[in-house]
Amino acid sequence: MTPRRLSLAAGALLVLAVLVVGLIQLASDSQTGAAHARLTAVQVRAQLAGSPPRLAALHAQAGMLLGGGAPAMRARLRALRGLPIVVNKWASWCEPCRAEFGAFQGASVHLGRRVAFIGIDSADSTRAAGLAFLRSTPVGYPSYYDGSGALGSAISGSPFTPVTVLFDRRGRKYVHQGPYPSEAKLEADIERYALGEASRA
Repeated sequence: MTPRRLSLAAGALLVLAVLVVGLIQLASDSQTGAAHARLTAVQVRAQLAGSPPRLAALHAQAGMLLGGGAPAMRARLRALRGLPIVVNKWASWCEPCRAEFGAFQGASVHLGRRVAFIGIDSADSTRAAGLAFLRSTPVGYPSYYDGSGALGSAISGSPFTPVTVLFDRRGRKYVHQGPYPSEAKLEADIERYALGEASRA
């Protein structure tokens, strides 16, 4: 093979390699939810408009970082009794939490008319850090500020972050440790453990 043909073949292989790497990266980003939020806060609210009253009350507080600690959280859970509930423990400094927030944005929009979503900002050093993150990554529900981390540990039974707790209509719970790799996996677990009648140990 002549040097010119060798050069053309090498160039073609290089272009092919770049295309393959790009396609793999694109697929990875779409599955992990690592990209930033896809919707604005206004778009999130618009898609949840007209939800049932108890869920609409959550949506009206979307993006807020609420106080009151454990008593306020327990009162909210009592008010939501009989509904499927998703509680996500996160922190602004937690990279896996940031990576999965796009999945929670999508799931809270797709399922938010049937399922109650609540966040717990656990062990953030300041409320300002949590609020800044919520502004940059809009979701359709509020979070409770948990500076000590005690509330998040009590709800999830775990000191780690992120953790997601799924409650079905009877109050039975399923705990998912670690970040959700995709919106599809999150929604599948919600359908199975919060909306469905999956058996539990």
